[in-house]
Amino acid sequence: QLQVVESGGGLVQPGGSLRLSCAASGFSVNYYWIGWFRQAPGKEREGVSCISSSAGSTNYADSVKGRFTTSRDNAKNTVYLQMNSLQPEDTGVYYCAAVYRTYGLCSFVQANYRYWGQGTQVTVSS
Repeated sequence: QLQVVESGGGLVQPGGSLRLSCAASGFSVNYYWIGWFRQAPGKEREGVSCISSSAGSTNYADSVKGRFTTSRDNAKNTVYLQMNSLQPEDTGVYYCAAVYRTYGLCSFVQANYRYWGQGTQVTVSS
């Protein structure tokens, strides 16, 4: 069974950091696009970051560029989202999602992603 499971969320003060993990099972992350999405209270879910298969090119939403970094550990079959300089507007439920795609730069089109995790809550507050 193919699945992804997020972890690492929590409460952090503005300016702080968190690292989210997306652990995959049943497939190799090296052959999949892995996307990070978030949904703030009362808002639609939006794309935050993603990492392409093979060479691992990354893509970031303008709102997180320079603050968030996505990386992949093939040995652990896990994708990470390092979040620095967190702000209250980064609060939300963060989801990772996967789709089998061995070419191209990953995108934030949610309909492209087939496997979704349950999400992990990130709260940025003083």
